[in-house]
Amino acid sequence: MSLSSVKAFFADLQLDIPILETEANTATVALAAQAHGVEPGRIAKTLAFKLADDRAVLLVARGDARIDNGKFKAVLGKGKMLSTDVVAEITGHPVGGVCPFGLAQPLPIYLDVSLKAFDEVLPAAGSVNSAVRLSVDLLAEVTHGQWVDVCQLQYPYFKRISTVLPTALAALIKVSS
Repeated sequence: MSLSSVKAFFADLQLDIPILETEANTATVALAAQAHGVEPGRIAKTLAFKLADDRAVLLVARGDARIDNGKFKAVLGKGKMLSTDVVAEITGHPVGGVCPFGLAQPLPIYLDVSLKAFDEVLPAAGSVNSAVRLSVDLLAEVTHGQWVDVCQLQYPYFKRISTVLPTALAALIKVSS
């Protein structure tokens, strides 16, 4: 399956969407962003979960977002990330190339609203060195994805400030007293 099933998926929809194949490994968000010359948020990562009702589902989110466990549980119930073997079996794609296209079996697809910050994103295309560039609207249309809000954005700079700032303020207060 993999890359060929993604090509067939788009061909079946009569969409001429080029597959961007690179020499570089793009199996992680950081590697993909570097290889495609985009910010990490534009990489649309696809995560696979098993829900409490035993359903396997895919969640596509922006590359720099993290699952917010509280939001996830409120929207989808309790979930657990699937093992790499199970992910490859149910999607037909290797981990690092998992995408919501050309799947080995039909799976519910959820799209986190974090993707809407971008006009276009780059999800993988079935291999660890491929992607497609498409609009967020087209991603939703071709996957029949359901929009959900289950992620949080990570801001390392602000996180660092929030840990350093109280100490710095305490030192300033001590000096001025």
